[in-house]
Amino acid sequence: MADAEKVPPVPESLLKRRKAYAALQNRLMKKKLAEKKARMASRKLIYKRAEKYHKEYREMYRREVRMSRMARKVGNFYVPAEPKLAFVIRIRGINGVPPKVRKVLQLMRLRQIFNGVFVKLNKASINMLRIAEPYIAWGYPNLKSVRELIYKRGHGRMRKQRIALTENALIEKALGKYGIICMEDLIHEVYTVGKNFKSANNFLWPFKLSPPRGGMRKKTTHFVEGGDAGNREDQINRMIRKMN
Repeated sequence: MADAEKVPPVPESLLKRRKAYAALQNRLMKKKLAEKKARMASRKLIYKRAEKYHKEYREMYRREVRMSRMARKVGNFYVPAEPKLAFVIRIRGINGVPPKVRKVLQLMRLRQIFNGVFVKLNKASINMLRIAEPYIAWGYPNLKSVRELIYKRGHGRMRKQRIALTENALIEKALGKYGIICMEDLIHEVYTVGKNFKSANNFLWPFKLSPPRGGMRKKTTHFVEGGDAGNREDQINRMIRKMN
């Protein structure tokens, strides 16, 4: 009777499986804890960087105001530094585009109407903008415009695909080797035209903007003549608001 009630031994294979499962659970738990610690450290770093950039932007603005006031005080004029960044929007379609202009638009990645891109201003890029001027509107964006464009319509190029920038991990994966790990890093690199501007700008997919609210005045006429084409300097910010 005692032998009949005796509990059968647990098979060796089952014991091994249980042991392996316990070890796997232990490894997964350690991995989760490590990831959580890394996320917390990353969040703290991102917050500190954002704070630093905010102070930098505020100091830049105050310096401009201070220099302007000092110049006015002595009866002079303050001429700000030449802008280093432009935002370019294609405002005309594909009909009747000359080959040279088409090539320039392709080099600037403006393949569709109402596409927009950031461009670093130098002698070569200004000459390209002049060639394509009848087909584009461009100007000098401010910090608010850069931030709104990237946050609202920012998409990254990953594995030749257009991926929405929904989390900082995507930016860190693509641009971490350049020290760009979050949205604020990306905005700072673009706005200040830093040393890794080319990599950051190439990562950003051309912005697909909406047609401007209230319509356009006249695409075929230059901005200074009452139209829409060409350089509109800081007035590009008003156009971005209408299209973003």
